[in-house]
Amino acid sequence: MKLKDLQERRALIVTEMRGLTEKPTGTAGDLSTEQSARFDALKGELDGVEKSIGRQALLDEAERRMQGTPLAGSGDVKLDDEMRGFSLRKAICSMIPDIAPHVDAGRERELSQELAKRAGRPFQGIAVPMAIFQKKLEQRVVTAAGEAANIISTDMRGDLYIDALRARMVTRRLGARVLSGLVGNVDIPKLDASATAAWVADNAALVANDPDFNKVQLTPKHAGMITEFSRSTLLQSSPDIEMLLRDDFSKVLANTLDLAAIDGGGSNEPSGVLESGLTKVAFGGGATWAKVLEIIEAVEEGNAEGTGWTTSPGVVRLLRSTAKVSSTDSVMIMESPRELAGYPLLPTQNVPRTVGSPQTGDALIFGDWTDLLIAFWSELDVLVNPYESTAYTKGNVQIRAMMTCDVAVRHSASFACSDDVQPD
Repeated sequence: MKLKDLQERRALIVTEMRGLTEKPTGTAGDLSTEQSARFDALKGELDGVEKSIGRQALLDEAERRMQGTPLAGSGDVKLDDEMRGFSLRKAICSMIPDIAPHVDAGRERELSQELAKRAGRPFQGIAVPMAIFQKKLEQRVVTAAGEAANIISTDMRGDLYIDALRARMVTRRLGARVLSGLVGNVDIPKLDASATAAWVADNAALVANDPDFNKVQLTPKHAGMITEFSRSTLLQSSPDIEMLLRDDFSKVLANTLDLAAIDGGGSNEPSGVLESGLTKVAFGGGATWAKVLEIIEAVEEGNAEGTGWTTSPGVVRLLRSTAKVSSTDSVMIMESPRELAGYPLLPTQNVPRTVGSPQTGDALIFGDWTDLLIAFWSELDVLVNPYESTAYTKGNVQIRAMMTCDVAVRHSASFACSDDVQPD
């Protein structure tokens, strides 16, 4: 039974129970024997419905997360649509005393309160939904020929979005899974070693062996940024200004997340792929086709299926300019700008050159990116300080934004890399 049906049944039960208590037919204003029996029966049914509602809500939430809800998704389609209309500019202006009276930010305040309620914690400033970093896909269709061809209709597809934050995240585009709307710490069980089967002689006993379970732990970690906007910028109501503000925030957030997901592990940082204990293949400085295949082999030997590569732009240049077999071969190791050995390759400057000590080279990473988890506990928390001394003297406004998230690798065997490729 669906959650909505269960909730409707609960409402009917409560209504009938209320009717019995308001019109008792027994002696001394009490319920009659029949009414008491009916009330007790309804109470038992209500207890069962309450338990069913709890179980169904848990299953609905689990299924929503399994379906790869986007970074901004709350699971409530109507609420998500409302959140995408959230104005970052108005939210910021609502916290500036001399500007707030001139800006209608009622919608933003209501959505912020709803976000805080769902997050289960208060926000220091105003809660900003990550959904504002999603863009509606605009489809234009010419409706007629000739002079009428200048008349263009616009179909705003509410079911199709381009996620600006996600689009900038290399790890997300390669297949990393996103868990959103989390509240407490998260433990995800994983199977380290399964039970094994064996051949035995006739009438011989099997040797018992149990599977070995472990868990991946995700705990809230905080990342933030401080930026400054001019008063004139915030007073503008142009949609272009709104998109400019969103674009600035999404670039910084995407870069911060990607860096942590690839090579996190420092103070207060999540641990990324390169810190997960993955298999390393030594290139010895240069790049060869055999070493590329060796990295793929290392992942497949871990019973994983790789989904793609990431590396630095310098390594891409090296792979595209190095012959596949011999120096006279006209075929390069990397024949396509975005593909290596049949798998997609997305370059990023967030792949470090400081993997190893001393510095040995750039990293070339391959793996099953669906085993990389990116978890979010809360929406973006924005706090305005219009009185910061330097910004105040210029008439500007200082803004602090913080997000709470974590990154974890489910199986280190799902990834392999070389950390000593030297493109220079």
